Amino acid sequence: MTQLEKKIQAKIPGKDTGIEVKHSICDICTPGAHCGLDVYVKDDAIIKVEGTKGFPGSNGKLCTKGACNRQYVYRENRLKYPMRRIGPRGSGEFERITWDEAYSQIAAKLKKIKSDHGPEAVAWYTGYSKWYRPWLHRMAHSFGSLNYGTESSSCYRATEMAWQTITGRECAPDLANAKVYVGWGCNTMNNLYLPARGLKAFKERGGKVIIIDPRVTPTSEKLADLHLQIRPGTDGALALGMANLIIENGWYDAAYVESYVHGFEPFAAYVKEFTLEKASAITGVPAELIRAATQLYVQNCPACVYTPSAAVTHHINGYNNMRAILSLQVILGQIDRRGGHLPSHPSYVYVDCGFDTMEDSFVYDVKPDDCRPKIGSERFPLWSELVPEFQAMDLTRQIQEGTPYPIKGLMAFGMNARMFPQPDHLLAALDKLELVVATDLVETSVCRHADYVLPVCSSLERSELKGYGGGMLTCTTPAVSPLYESKCDTEILCDLANYLDLDDSLLRSGYEATMRYMISNLSVTLEELKDAPLPIKVKELRSYQPGTYLEKGFETPTGKLELYSERIAAIIRRIGRADLDPLPTYRSSFDPADPQKFPLTLIAGARLTNAIHSRLHEVPWMRSLRPRPTVDMNPEDAARLNLKEGDTIELSTSWGSITTLVKLTHTGLPGDVYMYHGYAESDVNSLIGQAHLDPYSGFPGFRQVRCAVRKVEV
Repeated sequence: MTQLEKKIQAKIPGKDTGIEVKHSICDICTPGAHCGLDVYVKDDAIIKVEGTKGFPGSNGKLCTKGACNRQYVYRENRLKYPMRRIGPRGSGEFERITWDEAYSQIAAKLKKIKSDHGPEAVAWYTGYSKWYRPWLHRMAHSFGSLNYGTESSSCYRATEMAWQTITGRECAPDLANAKVYVGWGCNTMNNLYLPARGLKAFKERGGKVIIIDPRVTPTSEKLADLHLQIRPGTDGALALGMANLIIENGWYDAAYVESYVHGFEPFAAYVKEFTLEKASAITGVPAELIRAATQLYVQNCPACVYTPSAAVTHHINGYNNMRAILSLQVILGQIDRRGGHLPSHPSYVYVDCGFDTMEDSFVYDVKPDDCRPKIGSERFPLWSELVPEFQAMDLTRQIQEGTPYPIKGLMAFGMNARMFPQPDHLLAALDKLELVVATDLVETSVCRHADYVLPVCSSLERSELKGYGGGMLTCTTPAVSPLYESKCDTEILCDLANYLDLDDSLLRSGYEATMRYMISNLSVTLEELKDAPLPIKVKELRSYQPGTYLEKGFETPTGKLELYSERIAAIIRRIGRADLDPLPTYRSSFDPADPQKFPLTLIAGARLTNAIHSRLHEVPWMRSLRPRPTVDMNPEDAARLNLKEGDTIELSTSWGSITTLVKLTHTGLPGDVYMYHGYAESDVNSLIGQAHLDPYSGFPGFRQVRCAVRKVEV
């Protein structure tokens, strides 16, 4: 127990009625799954947290991460006050300053960079959390730059891009009306308990479940009718093999394809090479199991599929693998049909609540004209066209090379270097900048390389506007006062807008006023949202009618579902990129390292129930569930290498090596080793090259790299 927790524990009475239960939300995880919290408070201190009964989705339940919110808030390494660097970058030598000093000095340096090098020379980046992203995006625009970036440069956006290429927008599974569910890289029983409950109910009412995953997981064991245990990174080959089987046997929806699909003929011609035998040879899945899964899929439509945020797309051909997966839904006629996938219309911070807010106006009404291109635009032209953010995986290179123009400043809100391949390269690049400002809850490696560090507060210490599916909206109030001198990210942004003298009266009006603007088109007021103990269903809830896009046309260049992407074809014609293809072609996602020297496959980033990136590795309850960084290894490989459980090993790739421990498990295939990322002492992302990126999305190939393992004597 930390010293701070001991002080809090001392406040708990034996018998006392002075404890208040306040309502808040947990924002440790993704934006769609923020669960309701009952926060027990005495003397402005958190005593414990529980789930809020009746809350949308969670309904009183919490996962392991949510249950540790008190420890998450009261960590010893919380940042306490604004600081200015006084030692070399990376030394962690800072002095305490006031907020006024911090704002004034940061604003002066930002103005100088803007004057000397242009507004695009400052990059505005956000990692976790995601709730304040519209404010940071508007700040970048008001400053005069399109260089707004997020951790979505390596999380989820590639999946969304695959949807956009084919349909024009992301589509969501209509599980309530489906009869079969195909889970590509799906392990909801381990890492997404809210969807897992829905999938369990689907199974209980007779739905068929196919799980495609290189590992045996709780989801494959408890829910799968069929589990296809493929080799990592071969999802595209499997999908194309299934497509060939469907077309060859006439199982596709010919009328749907004729009316609504563009590029079927070249797609059908391409997939002919993916016979069952070839698909089996590439994926390692027996041909008859591929046939059985395809028949189960086809014969039980309507069907929807699970499209993960990273499991498929963290390969250097991940985007095309995802396109191949979605192509199956297209030829089976499962897009914009009940029980398949329905177009999604995000309301606020990525969540489709079923109503509109003013978020788009808030972000884009001040979008600057005639700007230099976003970071990564030349290298990843498809990303640049589809995503209104810079591709942060190109940030290190642009800082180092200064092309196509120099980057001189970085405003890093919650930036986690360990989300990047070869994070030390990123930190070295930051040291070349004229200004680095880091905001965070706790000290991170980015903070240690910053010129100014600003402390922010947790979700339990601030107000937060939050929407949920089904027309639900809430605005929390602080359960406790912000610790030390911390502020919420939005307050920092609004304050800084004033110190910068930005021509943006709305942003300068403050957080409360901007929240009111965000919901100004709705009939509910901010006061009503704050006063309600649970999220409110807004009157403006609208229901989508399946088939609307089929009737009016999709948001693609042809107005149809595109198996052959005219958008990609236009890029190829314009700039001549031989590494791009309008069809969802398959190629190996391995790095070019010598397979004799590096005979195993490293998959970095597989989920743990007790972690989300590196945010919880220093929280005692969570760290206790896996106190040491370990590599999951099949016992066959361990026996061959004379290794046993708990042995110390050197894990190496062509980019470097780390030391870690062995954990034996039969869940993965022989030849594959799995390691979770984010451990400071054994950072697996340091083994992934910064140029090992998908040419379409820019996503890192975290989940398929050649590696070697050798025992280390200690």
